[in-house]
Amino acid sequence: MQNWLPRAAELTAPDKPSALRRILHTTLGLEGVVGLLLLLFFVVIALFAPMIAPHDPNDFTGRPLERPGVVHPLGTNDVGQDILSELIYGTRVSLLIAVGVAIGTVTLAVLIGGTAGYAGGWIDNLLMRLVDVMLAVPRLPLLILITVLAGAGLAQMTLTMALLFWPGLTRVIRAEVQRLRGRPFVRLARHFGASPLHIFRRHLLPALVPLIVFGLVTAAGRAVAMEAALAFLGLGDPAAKSWGLMMRYALNLPGLLLTDRWLWWLLPPGVCITLLILALTFTGMALENRIDNRGQTR
Repeated sequence: MQNWLPRAAELTAPDKPSALRRILHTTLGLEGVVGLLLLLFFVVIALFAPMIAPHDPNDFTGRPLERPGVVHPLGTNDVGQDILSELIYGTRVSLLIAVGVAIGTVTLAVLIGGTAGYAGGWIDNLLMRLVDVMLAVPRLPLLILITVLAGAGLAQMTLTMALLFWPGLTRVIRAEVQRLRGRPFVRLARHFGASPLHIFRRHLLPALVPLIVFGLVTAAGRAVAMEAALAFLGLGDPAAKSWGLMMRYALNLPGLLLTDRWLWWLLPPGVCITLLILALTFTGMALENRIDNRGQTR
């Protein structure tokens, strides 16, 4: 009996993995965990950029086109600014655009999709025809046109993207609200005289949280890619330290690809853009799988 007890303890000990690891793997899967870790990495860099960056990205701290060294780990650009510092502060621009576009997109989608799905009738038809028109409009040419007319500021760019990204999520929100409005608890609340606003806020909106979170992540990923593309085309804010703008300035240097300068000037912002989009994509895929599993369970 004395020998049996230690062996039982040894058998039961490995059955206690990390609770956090078990929850993350079960809830989000491997791609979700990788996406969240990458996203957390960029958020930390953006929050602590002044402490992490070796120099002020706007200061001329070296000779033009210095090679990587101790003072400038990624060298300097064509005017003597530290490339690593520009890269670190560029994280703030990308995340700021991503958060602003995501919030604006989801807000419009919930307001318009929720109204169409709950009201029905001619209101639903009118709003859905508006959605169809917006979906038929090519986004990138319209975004370029609006950016040229409205200016190249970050605020104008964020608002324009939000106004163009909401239709797809709106249709999903509308379909979910249409499904939920026939549920017994919604009919019961309506029977007791609850207003549509009260019903939507207390009963429908909590059920839309998974779709809202998924919409936030996907809209943020599209915003990062679109901002980089506009900055690369020269339509971004020239005063902002953007990854896309860094790539544009790098490619403006004659003969860049004929030397090794592209390795420490052009490649790093491209890698950062790719990793941030992958982080948001992986997180969105994990949330989408989670939503699909919930729907099958129901």
